[in-house]
Amino acid sequence: MATYVDERFDGDDLDTGLWFPYYLSHWSSRAESAATYSVSGGELRLWIPPSQGMWCADRHEPPLRVSAVQTGAFSGPVGGTVGQQPFVPGLTVREEQPPFWGYTPTYGRFEARLRGVVSERSMVAFWLSGIEDRPERSGEICVMEVFGSAAHDVGMGVHAFRDPLLREDFEAPWLDLDVAEFHLYGVDWRPGRVTFSVDGRVVRVVHQAPDYPMQLMLGVFDFPARGGSADEVPELIVTHVSGQPLQAV
Repeated sequence: MATYVDERFDGDDLDTGLWFPYYLSHWSSRAESAATYSVSGGELRLWIPPSQGMWCADRHEPPLRVSAVQTGAFSGPVGGTVGQQPFVPGLTVREEQPPFWGYTPTYGRFEARLRGVVSERSMVAFWLSGIEDRPERSGEICVMEVFGSAAHDVGMGVHAFRDPLLREDFEAPWLDLDVAEFHLYGVDWRPGRVTFSVDGRVVRVVHQAPDYPMQLMLGVFDFPARGGSADEVPELIVTHVSGQPLQAV
């Protein structure tokens, strides 16, 4: 398993030893959660075409469409409740996923250079999520999330979820940037502290931190119930993802 990542998307497809191109497929299936993506010219492009179906259409409210990639995945057997990021209590696995640990670091410096094309009903995000090999190892570090309806409000912080040792600490400060242009979003994750930066400038510091392995996740999301045109195509374009272990920071 990798301890250092310097992903430049310099091939013509995803490195499937590092990336898993399905969004929480255990709650649906790989077929129904597969990302729409391409890799070309040093860019990963994730997008949601009008023809793409809903994710977990009979389970998830509000309706959601998503194209995402992640560096880890696993679940328990079909019919059980063991799986990453359950979105309602008692959720059961529909398609068992064998363990995939492409890159699941504990602490370090992580950055992604990306831009988003978002409408009033869509969002782009880069975050780290606990691998949930135990339910309490479920905290998240949101490096950035931006909705088209508030394109200067860059969400960042720590989500506790089912980790009893964490508390919710999330804000969306207004930043003078254009999400449609490339920016470098980073996080320095150390014991007891998480520092968030944009283009090398520190924006927030949170004085708590998960203390277990986490996977990297990148995604573009569409929420049809928010209205707007179904013909608009939200996109997330990524040119670089890096991860350095703590001793190298």
